[in-house]
Amino acid sequence: MSEITVHAEIRKEVGKRTKRLRFAGKVPGIYYGHGQNNIPVMLSELSLRPLFRTTATHVINLKLDDGSSHTCILRDIQFDPVTDQPIHFDLFGLSANEKLTIEVPVVLKGTPQGVKDGGTLQHVIHRLRVSCLPKHIPDHIELNVADLKINTSIHVKDLTIENVHILENENSTVAAVVPPTVLKEPTPEAPAVPEGPMEPEVIGRGKKVEEGEEVEGTPEAGKEKKEEKKKEEKK
Repeated sequence: MSEITVHAEIRKEVGKRTKRLRFAGKVPGIYYGHGQNNIPVMLSELSLRPLFRTTATHVINLKLDDGSSHTCILRDIQFDPVTDQPIHFDLFGLSANEKLTIEVPVVLKGTPQGVKDGGTLQHVIHRLRVSCLPKHIPDHIELNVADLKINTSIHVKDLTIENVHILENENSTVAAVVPPTVLKEPTPEAPAVPEGPMEPEVIGRGKKVEEGEEVEGTPEAGKEKKEEKKKEEKK
């Protein structure tokens, strides 16, 4: 468990008046805890950054300008949907003998054998929800994935963390190595075959012959011309 000290001010502005704080570079927040009074507080954005721009879980030693100190964690933080700047945060006070539920980052270590063989590593769960006493809060949960082969995975039930109870579904996959994606080339389509018997294409030449009409140039037409010529010679 790592601890970080943060100096904050008790604020008097509440509701819509907190907009003035944001213009001044301050971020409004609230400190609360079981059996404790809520305390409106404010931090500079610069002081707030280490609490959320991190891959570890920190226990916060909150020091207020009235001289009081409080042990807490960052429970929630809200961001402006347009500017993505923090606009409010919640600090939850810890009690040494009271278990709490918290999300802890999951960090993968090592290069899986399956990746060396051409597979792809998938990091499925990046944060695990756990329950423990404040003194047992882990900075992060580290998983060694070097032995993972293609088509193998690590599930929640495979994890054991001393003094920490994992609240996720035990069958949930935390990390896995999947086979490489193979792109199949499109199979060329076979030419379409018309249904039924094919009829030969007939290409006509010359004049279309009407029914009963004789066609000039046929043997019958030549024979008739010769007979007419002989008759004329006899005359």
